[in-house]
This record gives sequence, C-alpha cells and structure tokens, in this order.
Amino acid sequence: MDAVLEQISKIGIVPVVKIDREEDALPLAKALCAGGLPCAEVTFRTSAAAGAIKIMTENFPDMCVGAGTVLNAEQVDAAVEAGAKFIVSPGLNPKTVKYCIEKGVPVTPGTSSPSDIEQAIELGLEVVKFFPAEQSGGLAKIKAMAAPYVNMKFMPTGGVNAKNLTSYLDFPKIIACGGSWMVPGDLINAGEWDKIEQLTREAVQTMLGFELAHVGINGTSEEEAVKIANRFGFIFGMPAKVGNSSVFAGSAVEVYKTPYLGEHGHIAVKTNYIDRAVNYLSTVLGVEIAEDTAKRDAKGNLKAVYLKEEFGGFAVHLVQK
Repeated sequence: MDAVLEQISKIGIVPVVKIDREEDALPLAKALCAGGLPCAEVTFRTSAAAGAIKIMTENFPDMCVGAGTVLNAEQVDAAVEAGAKFIVSPGLNPKTVKYCIEKGVPVTPGTSSPSDIEQAIELGLEVVKFFPAEQSGGLAKIKAMAAPYVNMKFMPTGGVNAKNLTSYLDFPKIIACGGSWMVPGDLINAGEWDKIEQLTREAVQTMLGFELAHVGINGTSEEEAVKIANRFGFIFGMPAKVGNSSVFAGSAVEVYKTPYLGEHGHIAVKTNYIDRAVNYLSTVLGVEIAEDTAKRDAKGNLKAVYLKEEFGGFAVHLVQK
C-alpha cells in the first residue's frame, strides 16, 4: 500500500472539512492536531480549499492533508501545488484517476458498486472510497462487495459517526473512515476551535477504546505467585489459572512467577486497535514505545507492547482486545 495511505490507516479517521475562509485553516489544523487527528481532507467545494491546504501543510508539515471532492485534472494540479498529499473524489472518473497516477499522488475515488471496484482494479488501485457509505448499504454492503475482491480495501465516508465508527473499523478491509462529525461547518464558521478539539479528542478515544485489562504483580517464585492468585480467588471469587510464566486470578490480576518489567509489576491497558494506539501515543503524545517488547501473532500482527516509562513503579503495556 502507498506510504500515505499507510499513514492514514494508522490514524484511522480522516476529518472531512469544508472551509469557507482561508483564515480558518490554521486554527482548525491546530485543533485537529491537538485533539489527536493530524489529518484532514479539505473538500474542493469552496474557493478557499487550495489556500487552506497550503496554510495547513506549510504550518504543520507532518500533518497528512489531502484534497476531497476533486473532480478534474485542474483541481488535482491546484491541490498538489498547495501541498495535498492525497486526492479523494466522490465518484470514479478514470481520466482523473489516471492523471493522479501519472503525477504520483495517491487517489481514492468514490465507489458504491462492483462495477466501480472493477474499474478501480483495472486502473491499478488498492484502496477506494465507499460513498455515500450509509446511504449505499453501509458495512453490510462493503462486506458483500469485498468478498470477491480480496485485495481491495475501503475508506467509507458518508454517514459515519461516533456511534458506528468502530463497527466499520473492525472490518479488516477498511483502512480508515472519513467523517465530519468532529468538524461540523457551523463550529468552523463560528471559530469554536476548543469544541472542535474536544470533539476530535472524543472521536480518537471512541476509536481506540482504552480500558484497563488487568494488573500484574511481580512475584518471586511460582509458589508465591500461586499463593497470591489463590488468595485473590478466595476473597473475590477469581479462580486461579496457572500458566507458563504467570498465574492469573480471574482476568483481573496476573502474578508473575519471577519478576518482570516494572519495579512492582505492570498495568495492562486494552485497546480496540493496537497499531493505531501505538501511532497515536508515539506521534501525537510523544510517548516512547519499547519496541523490543512487542509480541506478535503468527501473521505478524501486533498483540501487545510495553511503554518505556513506568507509573508509580508499574510498567504499562498495551494489549489488543
């Protein structure tokens, strides 16, 4: 997959914004980045689009800014010249797609049928927009269409919101969702940047779904680990289960047979999408990840990884739900 699309996949949500005034671009970019989404699809539905993209990309060079509602080659040129890193269109125009490919800029054209997808495959695309998502059949239709097109991935936009976001993202052939619920036009026009930042942060937290998984205790021996786990089981009704390196009391407490990371033990935090959580923590919050602690499944998918810092003598690690 193209590097820019890989970046979008790690972010998970693409805010779709309509900007009427160029002067709104800078505070909007600040609000999105502060809220945890360093990404924006600026729609070419207003004359301010190209100028807004230029302002965003010049002031936030690491932000993944693209152009949406791009209908022709002239708009592609204007968007790319302004600094757009990707192009999105509402439908599949082969002429526009070919032009983007020739210029080496990633393009995700809108699709809503198998015929659209076959055109996209013919043009050499790996990712398409599914638009308008909810009105075109939603997740059920994406799953049905994805079955015969095993290598195609989707970016649904249109009707995606906080309530159905994770339902879409749970399907592995969806790389990200486009949406405007965190950047409504009335808040942009009113300059309500604090509210946009708050809505953006809420969208990120909804997507990642951080929850306490369990608390780990560093024991000094198998005998001690079993004793501690059994005591939890006796008091709180958590049955002990002996594993290779630790003993669990229910699912809430893990006692290591020999000390591991953390002075006292560790705290495990589970998340809906561990790759996106790692990207958010490292690129947005600046949290250091202990890459050498990463655990992966047989397919190479990340399942757990520790942070480098400790909290009150406890190491912290992320685990995939």
